[in-house]
Amino acid sequence: MPRTPLRAAALAGSPDDLEAAFYDALQAGDVERVMACWADEDDIVCVHPGAARHVGPAAIRAAFATLLQQGGLNVHPAQVMRVQALASAVHSVLEHVRVMLPDGPREAVVQATNVYHKTPQGWRLVAHHASAAGMHEAKGAAPAGHLLH
Repeated sequence: MPRTPLRAAALAGSPDDLEAAFYDALQAGDVERVMACWADEDDIVCVHPGAARHVGPAAIRAAFATLLQQGGLNVHPAQVMRVQALASAVHSVLEHVRVMLPDGPREAVVQATNVYHKTPQGWRLVAHHASAAGMHEAKGAAPAGHLLH
């Protein structure tokens, strides 16, 4: 299925469309397209697994430039759980990531939370927080029923 171009996703689409554009940009290794998904605000925030918190567009751009310096990231979102209300949306995503290390390919599952706000320019990412997933999530288990904690 072809992906919605970023401009259409941001202006007329949905948070799902912008999320697809974000992950497409990561896979392409295109920092400019990644950053086009983000709001242009000083308080946007990004946390990669095992890394420091990056606040603001310049810090986030630098973090993604480092992450993508060897090319695209082989990341595929799965099991997206969505909460949307008015001009905000929160997506909890399991990311399947494959990286090439000196001793061969490795696969990992990462839990990510993506927060989107509808701005005058359309939907934009305002927070991305990712951390390594546990074995329970890696095996694709469904969340428990009605238990809150």
